[in-house]
Parts: sequence; structure tokens; C-alpha cells
Amino acid sequence: MIKKRIDAKSLELKERVVAINRVSKVVKGGKRFKFAVLVVVGDGERYVGAGIGKAKEISEAVRKGIDKASKELVEIRRAGDTMPHPVTGNFGAAAVLLKPAPAGTGVIAGGVVRAIMELGGVKDVVTKVVGRTSNSINVAWATLKAIKETRTAEEIYKLRGKKAPELAAPSAD
Repeated sequence: MIKKRIDAKSLELKERVVAINRVSKVVKGGKRFKFAVLVVVGDGERYVGAGIGKAKEISEAVRKGIDKASKELVEIRRAGDTMPHPVTGNFGAAAVLLKPAPAGTGVIAGGVVRAIMELGGVKDVVTKVVGRTSNSINVAWATLKAIKETRTAEEIYKLRGKKAPELAAPSAD
């Protein structure tokens, strides 16, 4: 399957810094600090991405993270304002469960998953990190993997070679 790249320049992307990791290296003169920053970007409607930027300064790491996240945008398939079906995404030891929720529920999620869902335009969803880790980077990748695995009802009918039933069509009795 050929991956279609989404043009980030045509979208108005919002960004959110989700995690900052300070890494130190001990050298003869003392400690050298570098930063790894996890950034989530999205248009607030249907596209979202995450990226890691690494640099000696936080601002430079954030810029790099935004650039990487903009190149890796994913389309969130939705049914109204929620997910079309329950889905689990795995990455490393992290597993993230995304479940559809009734209108008005809101985004029930923690940290990284909340940022991804809100910037992706999902308004009602229940999520749970069910893996053996809460590492924010692995949780972000697991969430994006779950988003990639979602399918709408129309896509499933098309894959099976069937026509979607008319849900609102009145029956002829």
C-alpha cells in the first residue's frame, strides 16, 4: 500500500508540547544537558501527527518536533464526533484502547492521548492506556497506530464488495 503524504502547508496546524525529557551526559568539565521533546500537531478537525525533536535547547527541540510531526500527519476517521468502533493500538509495551462515546461525553483521556484526540478533532471518546508502560512516547505511537487501524462503515462495505444499506430509507410496506 502506497502511503499518501498529507500537505501540512495547506493546513492551519496547532501544536502542543506533551513531554520534555532532559538527558545529561557527564563529561570532564561537568554535565552536558540535551532535551528530547514530544510534540503533537493537528488541525483540530481531522489530521494529527506526533514527532520528537532533540537539541541542546528546548526551543530548537520543539521546532524540530513540529517539523517531524507535520511530515507524519494521519487522518482520523470518525463517526460524527467520535470513533467509528473500539480499537486498540500497540507499540512496544504500550497498548491504548480507544472507544466511541455518546455525544456530550467529552474526551476522557490522559496526557498524550488527550492531546492527540483534541488536536485531531475528536470530541467524544473514552480511552485507556492498558499496556505495561506509561512511557509518553510509546503511548503516542500506540495511539497513532490505533487511529490508522480505524475504518468507517463505508470503507468496510467497500472492502467486502458490498453496497452500504440505506439507513434512513423508509421501508415499502
